Amino acid sequence: MDSQSIPFMPEETPTPPPASSTNPASAIFAFIRGLSFSRIQSVVATLAGIVSVGGAAFSVVQYVRPSNTGELVAVVKAAGSQGVVSDATVEVLTTDDALVATLTPDSAGRATQELRAGVYVVRVSHPRYAADVRRIQVQPQQTIEIRAALRAGSSSPMKRAVDKGVGAARRAFGF
Repeated sequence: MDSQSIPFMPEETPTPPPASSTNPASAIFAFIRGLSFSRIQSVVATLAGIVSVGGAAFSVVQYVRPSNTGELVAVVKAAGSQGVVSDATVEVLTTDDALVATLTPDSAGRATQELRAGVYVVRVSHPRYAADVRRIQVQPQQTIEIRAALRAGSSSPMKRAVDKGVGAARRAFGF
């Protein structure tokens, strides 16, 4: 090929970028003007997909959890102090005294249990404290929290009977 047969093409010189403005608003507008319509569509479609998947996950969680249940949260503390009683026993009973669940509070004194809607009796006991018994109403999709403040004494029926008998004997004999 002859150098005369190739048409002369001038070299392209890159144009310097425009001087950047210190105004943040003009920089944002310049960025938006530089976006193509297809890029904006893809960003909007991606965000719509994320929201759609999140909504589906929330629906599945609501579908899996029965709608006729609520949650019981029992917080067990010693009366007159902020100390928790983590080795207490929390019993959930029906109104006919049938045992539904036996719970042990965690290190923060909290015990949780999911229960069907209805009326229950909650008995919180510990050998060194008097028992705390409460009647609760569990509503669907609701959390009921009880705060049991255990008082010094015994929750053992045997110990209470012995103490009562000893007290009666002391009174009878004048001790």
